[in-house]
Amino acid sequence: MKIYDLDRSNAIYIQATIELLVEGFQNWPSAYSTEAASKEVLESLEANRLSRVAVSASGEVLGWIGGIPSYDDRVWEIHPLVVRSDVRRRGIGQALVADLEILAQNRGGLTLWVGTDDECGQTSLSNVDLYPDVWTHVWQIRNLNRHPYEFYQKQGFVIVGVMPDANGRGKPDIYMAKRIERESSR
Repeated sequence: MKIYDLDRSNAIYIQATIELLVEGFQNWPSAYSTEAASKEVLESLEANRLSRVAVSASGEVLGWIGGIPSYDDRVWEIHPLVVRSDVRRRGIGQALVADLEILAQNRGGLTLWVGTDDECGQTSLSNVDLYPDVWTHVWQIRNLNRHPYEFYQKQGFVIVGVMPDANGRGKPDIYMAKRIERESSR
């Protein structure tokens, strides 16, 4: 597997990435239509953003990660990250995150963050009223059904916040971040 920039000149990779995004989120309430996925992929190709694909030796797109800068490029959002369902849990997502981290560092990034929604009752933060004591709930978070927050924890991310009801009542967005600044640049 190799990781490449996704760019406008490769229509085959762009189409495969659109299909990957549709497939990867098909069982989520916020599933992507082909039109929405096309828009998302094309927006990821804007000059200030990062868009990377993991490609097999035979040329198949296995995963995709996008990076969106903010705060004068000091903070980068992962948006989105998706790995083809038949090759998950093989290190592709981890490799894409590590790759994006290096590229964001090279552009002056200090922090990498991700919002990881819980729309399907996958954590103990779902289907409860997180108010008035959000942080008690966060400290006691449990993974009930393979929610990706534990994947991000393994990559060094920590929960830095939660937006209760972001996706409807009892459906929060979990904000996670990690410092990516190199020690020598502090």
